[in-house]
Amino acid sequence: MNKSEKEFFKGVISVFLGIIITVFSFYLFFFVLILTDLVIMSFLVFISYCATIIFLILWNNEDSKKVYLLLCVPLICILTGTAIFNYSVYVNKISTIAENKIYYVDGKIYIDHNKLKLTGLDEDENSTLIINNNMPVLDGATALYPLYAAFVQTVYPYEEYFKYFGDFLFNNGTPTAYENLFKGEADIIFCAGPSAQQLEMFNDNNMEVKMILIGREAFVFFVNKENIVDNLTVEEIQGIYSGNIKNWKKLGGNNQRIRPFQRPDNSGSQTMLIRIMRNVPLMKPKRENVSEDMRGIINQVAVYRNFSNAIGYSFLQYSTKLEGNDNIKILSVNGIYPSGESIQDDSYPFSASFYAIYIEKEDKNENIEPFINWILSSQGQLLVSKTGYIPVSGL
Repeated sequence: MNKSEKEFFKGVISVFLGIIITVFSFYLFFFVLILTDLVIMSFLVFISYCATIIFLILWNNEDSKKVYLLLCVPLICILTGTAIFNYSVYVNKISTIAENKIYYVDGKIYIDHNKLKLTGLDEDENSTLIINNNMPVLDGATALYPLYAAFVQTVYPYEEYFKYFGDFLFNNGTPTAYENLFKGEADIIFCAGPSAQQLEMFNDNNMEVKMILIGREAFVFFVNKENIVDNLTVEEIQGIYSGNIKNWKKLGGNNQRIRPFQRPDNSGSQTMLIRIMRNVPLMKPKRENVSEDMRGIINQVAVYRNFSNAIGYSFLQYSTKLEGNDNIKILSVNGIYPSGESIQDDSYPFSASFYAIYIEKEDKNENIEPFINWILSSQGQLLVSKTGYIPVSGL
């Protein structure tokens, strides 16, 4: 075999080894990903490439450049994929705020694995209303579930109220609750007021919507607890969510681009934001900045993630009590912090009302109005207070 033939075969062998090590590295990438962490995975992939390149350079000087280039392409792909995956793992470890589905284990309520204890009347106090039959079907916002579940626990006649979940008591979130009310699949829903689109749906079908104010809440904005900004004005919030204010530095914060999260259309939170914006156009959010609802509405890809530059919003009770996230900081608005007192006296700018909502019609459930009257009674309003909300009438 002459010299040219030897060089040819060396080149063929080098290319073959390059392909083998490429396939092996991709295999190693996924195999190690399953068994161990990304640091070890990245290290092993890098070492395997370096060892192969060094070997081929020493063994085949003339064709080493070709082999090196052959190996560099998949190496870059693998290391890029590793970096992306490392980032996704980092993102997934960031604390979140999401309206997750409430579920049950052994007869106990859980929200995102945090036990929620329902608050009812004192043990020695009997409810002034007991609905023994034809019980209204209830649905509503996730943030209000502790409240209307406590109503059911007190007024509906059973020892273990969990057996009624799925028959008379639902927790589908604001958009689906309004749809169920429209379709007649719910008798009463407990939500913030309807969006313009939801109200139009009822009006177009000549359906008279009755909204009975039963309590109040605060609509709050929150940031990462390390964010040095503590207060925003209404105009600054409008500036952030219109896209006119893009950096925390303009608001007295660090030089970071603001990452504003939004909620899905027709959710209670998004409806509140639109009202706050008034006539200021709301910016269209990036897909990754729309927080997901518990029912997986289309185009929702991520929960609110507590990035250092993020801002999000929800209702006070949900964000502080149900989620109990210690990594977020509630902001004051116009210098007023959301508290029971500032919500009650309307000094906090974004005090939010919530309602018992039903359709006025001849064949409506006969127990709807007695039930709502009880909610407005001292006992019902006591439960509003004991579950962490602000009652609308004196106790």
